[in-house]
Amino acid sequence: MYKILSRKELNPTVTQMEIEAPLVAAKAKAGQFIILRVDEDGERIPLTIAGSNKETGAVKIIFQVVGATTEKLNHKKEGESIQDFAGPLGKPTEIEGKKSVCIVGGGVGCAIALPVAQAFAAQGTEVTSIIGFRNKDLLILEDEFRAASKELIVMTDDGSYARHGNVTVPLKELLEAGRHFDEIITIGPVIMMKFVTLTAKPFNVPVTVSMNPIMIDGTGMCGGCRLTLVEDGKRVTKFACVDGPDFNGYEVDFDEAMSRARMYFPFERKAHEETCNLFKNA
Repeated sequence: MYKILSRKELNPTVTQMEIEAPLVAAKAKAGQFIILRVDEDGERIPLTIAGSNKETGAVKIIFQVVGATTEKLNHKKEGESIQDFAGPLGKPTEIEGKKSVCIVGGGVGCAIALPVAQAFAAQGTEVTSIIGFRNKDLLILEDEFRAASKELIVMTDDGSYARHGNVTVPLKELLEAGRHFDEIITIGPVIMMKFVTLTAKPFNVPVTVSMNPIMIDGTGMCGGCRLTLVEDGKRVTKFACVDGPDFNGYEVDFDEAMSRARMYFPFERKAHEETCNLFKNA
């Protein structure tokens, strides 16, 4: 069992927890993930490591309540425990050898982008961060991004806070103004990552995307996280859990990835509703 050391609601749908998992904390690096089960009968879900502390053995996770398991997890209180917490899994984000990077995060994907920004900043890389949300109420981690970035640009789709528009607007402005980046790292909704990649393409800036689709076992055996990449003109299959989750944005078949993700929406919604009803009737 893994004890919940702290719990904090970042916005109405996003919660941050620190889990006591010293073996995971000792090895965790930016970009990796864990797989957890809330209870003995629960399903396995992947969550990206949002931070870790080797001294205290704490691992930070940030999740959005969208399905049955995240609903169950969100009802857990500080001091309670969860059944399983396995990791770290996946390949860490490559941060060495880069002098200037742009981190582009969207929504709860900013929880994944933050430790990447912090890792770059810790080694002296100049970090420009662009983070976007649907509205002011959904904003998370602004102060943390500001601390890790030389420049931070905050966007909201409805203009209720900071700049009005999506994350590609300031990205294009920076690139058109001649701003040099060794790499753009984008993490968020697949549709957002697709358009960040398209925005960067005319400027020949390398783009890394973090693909966090449906995962089950985290070892590549189930095939649930498979992606199609186009490498040297050939379509190849990769698995986000073992080959990623980071990939070259110019090689990812985003349309196929979005189509596959949509297949699970009705099942996820139904399971979430059933779980909500269980807690209401408890």
